[in-house]
Amino acid sequence: MVHFGGAGHSEEIVKRLSGKGLLIGIDRDEEALRAAKQKLEKYKNVKYVHGNHDEIRTILFDLGIEQVDGILLDLGVSSYQLDERSRGFSYMGNAKLDMRMDKNQELTAEKVVNEYSEEKLADIIYKYGEERFSKSIARNICERRKEKRIETTEELTEIIKNSIPKSKQNEGHPAKRTFQAIRIEVNNEIEPLYNTVLNSIMCLKEHGRLAIITFHSLEDRAVKEAYIEAQGKCTCPKDLPYCVCGYKSYGKIITKKPIIPTKEEQEENPRSKSAKLRIFERMDKK
Repeated sequence: MVHFGGAGHSEEIVKRLSGKGLLIGIDRDEEALRAAKQKLEKYKNVKYVHGNHDEIRTILFDLGIEQVDGILLDLGVSSYQLDERSRGFSYMGNAKLDMRMDKNQELTAEKVVNEYSEEKLADIIYKYGEERFSKSIARNICERRKEKRIETTEELTEIIKNSIPKSKQNEGHPAKRTFQAIRIEVNNEIEPLYNTVLNSIMCLKEHGRLAIITFHSLEDRAVKEAYIEAQGKCTCPKDLPYCVCGYKSYGKIITKKPIIPTKEEQEENPRSKSAKLRIFERMDKK
């Protein structure tokens, strides 16, 4: 079993393995890996890998593993990262603009905010944050950084608030969409995702399952499209007695509609409100 993400679900997975299987916990955040090791220190059937889900085939090859029974991808920023204010993921409080999941990489939120062109900033804020005031926010960021470099989450939040009409600031925190967009850009969360899903399916044994938890529409769309591609579709005329188009299917989508958290779960964990779970089962069809 492979789990990409923080330690949140890992203990339950290890318990279900009942000592008979191996859990490979992979995360690009070394602090999250350390937290997982502490939480799971009594379990011996766990391997910890510092890496990215984009590299799944290489990671498994290096471990001498060809295929696995199941993969769980828990996408996006974790509660651990949000709560660790010094990481700069949250618009609550004040911290250096960082937002790196992997602290070894060079690109930070501060570099994005201070070095991207106004046009590029507006583009990513609109594309990854679906923020309709993206041009105004990008323009005001560029005006402010002429005076001094923007270095903290508090400074950025102030600029965003001043860029959105007060009458439109009743749809959640005004900085939420922009922070999401910058975080996605810093960590390259969307562009490789489609291929990551297809590669993950290739790493499954027959009847193995891939479960992916997404937290916003961009992630969910990429996962849904990759699942449809992997499932394949016969394009032969319906009156033909058998398939001649030679389409290839790698399995089937188990969840026609995504599984969403119950009302009780949302009340217990408000951050789960946007979560969607989609599942794919590997079944080779020649």
